Amino acid sequence: MTPDADDRAPHPIEDLATDLSRSAPPSANTHARTRRYGAFTVVEVMGEIDLATEALLAEHLTAATTGPESDVLVDLRRVAFFDCSGLRVLCRAETRARDHGGRLRVVSDAPRIRRLLHGAGLLGRFPLLPGIPGEEGVPS
Repeated sequence: MTPDADDRAPHPIEDLATDLSRSAPPSANTHARTRRYGAFTVVEVMGEIDLATEALLAEHLTAATTGPESDVLVDLRRVAFFDCSGLRVLCRAETRARDHGGRLRVVSDAPRIRRLLHGAGLLGRFPLLPGIPGEEGVPS
């Protein structure tokens, strides 16, 4: 995936996850959960994100980024594996957030996530935060 890849193309998994009438976040699943932390919507991602599990992440990111001016943090600190399927979901969610006047940022201190984003040419699009702003030891 290149940074200028068309991430606006329809995607059936994300279309199934979209329910704009829902005000509560999706239920937590084995790979993602959503919570509020101050002004942020935090999507915590766990385990392995690949082709088989991307829909579980997409459901949470779609719900988090469809509101106006959403400020979404995708916390990848508990991810064991993350491939291009996960990158595609991140790119689509970031575009959706930006289109609604919001932003999406990635939280990770793992060198492998930095290498993945750098190798895909996406590190400029997703500069990594070491933690959630406002958490103990993390500047706001």
